[in-house]
Amino acid sequence: MSRVAVVTGGGSGMGESTCHELGRRGHRVAVVDVNAESAQRVTDDLRSTGITATAAAADVSDRAAVQDAFAKVRCELGPVDILVTSAGMFGFSPFEEITAEAWQRMLDVNLTGTFLCCQAALPDMVAAGWGRIVLITSSSAQRGSPFAAHYAASKGALMTLTKSLAREYADRGITVNNIPPSGIETPMQHQGQAAGHLRSNEEIAAAIPIGRLGTGADIACAVAFLCSDDAGYITGQTLGVNGGAVM
Repeated sequence: MSRVAVVTGGGSGMGESTCHELGRRGHRVAVVDVNAESAQRVTDDLRSTGITATAAAADVSDRAAVQDAFAKVRCELGPVDILVTSAGMFGFSPFEEITAEAWQRMLDVNLTGTFLCCQAALPDMVAAGWGRIVLITSSSAQRGSPFAAHYAASKGALMTLTKSLAREYADRGITVNNIPPSGIETPMQHQGQAAGHLRSNEEIAAAIPIGRLGTGADIACAVAFLCSDDAGYITGQTLGVNGGAVM
């Protein structure tokens, strides 16, 4: 069955892979990203393969921008059935050097941005009596992240939000789950490596039991499963996609 899927952070990395996987499975895809050019590029790629798609530029921490993006999606694709929140930011800093501004910006994008998108999508799902929400969190929330306490804290809050929303909306046909990736090769990882904050791909892979880095496709396939009818009895859960790095 074709449904309308909104993917935030869909202009690159895991979000981009998720857009392609959901489109491949027959869904109409809205690519939402703060970078308008990236969102349009992915949308064009999707359309070139016959997938119905639209692009919407939005800073997810801006309520008005989120509302405008979802209004565009409804106008062009229809009511929202699926929401995947992959938009996020990362930062490295010793804890004592994290400024109040940096702390707030991390929460604004990673936590409040997800809150705003969920609020925008849920009325459509409630009206339909069916919905799927998948939050992209992080293994940093499971094991801590030195020099990125603000990032780990924001992602940990999303895990708690997952459980709360799952319980609140379970009787309305809506499931809410989260995926905490680890060891996934993404543009964000490359930026961290270039800045000297992250180990090389070889060093990271050596610490993963499966012995390789993950890909965006690894995340996308797990997301697509949680968004399917087959996952209707799964809600409030954390599905680790990490090659065994976190057990």
